[in-house]
Amino acid sequence: MENIKIKLARVEKGLSQQDLADLVGATRQTIGLIEKGKYNPSLNLCIKIAKSLDRTLNDLFWYENKK
Repeated sequence: MENIKIKLARVEKGLSQQDLADLVGATRQTIGLIEKGKYNPSLNLCIKIAKSLDRTLNDLFWYENKK
């Protein structure tokens, strides 16, 4: 599942994938894969991403099952 929440938060802060990668100690490719939903980051990386984007983990990573 694509993670549009991270991409939107990143763009709102005016950051490129490379900028965010540099802030969290990851590669640009990793950020791209996370945004495409093709990579599940560690909890530690999730926390770094959330802090860098001034969001909570719930804001970026929580999905409700719609019935």
